[in-house]
Amino acid sequence: MVEIIKIKIRNLSFSYNGKAILENSSMDFLENRITAIIGPSGSGKSTFLKILNRLWENNPGCTMLGKVDIKFADGFQDIYRKQYPVTHLRRQVGIVFQAPNPLPMSIYKNVAFPLELAGKNDKIATRSMVEDSLKMVGLWKEVHDRLDTSALKLSGGQQQRLCIARAMVLRPEVLLLDEPTSSLDHKAAEAIEGLLLKLKEQCTILVVSHYLDQVQRIADAVVELRQGKFVTHELSQGS
Repeated sequence: MVEIIKIKIRNLSFSYNGKAILENSSMDFLENRITAIIGPSGSGKSTFLKILNRLWENNPGCTMLGKVDIKFADGFQDIYRKQYPVTHLRRQVGIVFQAPNPLPMSIYKNVAFPLELAGKNDKIATRSMVEDSLKMVGLWKEVHDRLDTSALKLSGGQQQRLCIARAMVLRPEVLLLDEPTSSLDHKAAEAIEGLLLKLKEQCTILVVSHYLDQVQRIADAVVELRQGKFVTHELSQGS
């Protein structure tokens, strides 16, 4: 596989209320790979994901220095350039959180919501994109006859797959996942892992995980956050 850099982190420092999370750290992340982000609790793993789509910016007490470049269809973009619209960024960099967070609306509307926010008003195209996303995450056969029912009635594993479908409906180039299987049973977690292995053909994936056995199963690369620095790890043989 040709190694193409997707994300370039250069001299990144980040602090919260005076506590350093990252200190002058640099790292490259490769395209169409699953990179596992590991490290002890409080090391900044979740914060790092938020840096990649600027979710931290409304939090008081945060300070960031350095550069984050992501390669999109139009080439590398400095995502913190003042003129770079955050709405455009978040359409291309999706995020899924630790606990499933379906919106209190129907299954269909949950997946269609990002399209609505993006101003896509073609109902036929929207229905097609929603269906494609649900098929992508293996949910279509399970929910196609109850799309108008509340998403809150789905099981935990189904809700998490729905959240991934919602994140993927705009076809982002990067997908960030913060411990996406930690609240799921073994069977549901296994389904999510299989899904991620398929999705890396379409996008670049960064996943925070505390489960080293999971990392061995799905990761192409492993990066640890340790004392404010990025540390690369070699995967064990046979992973």
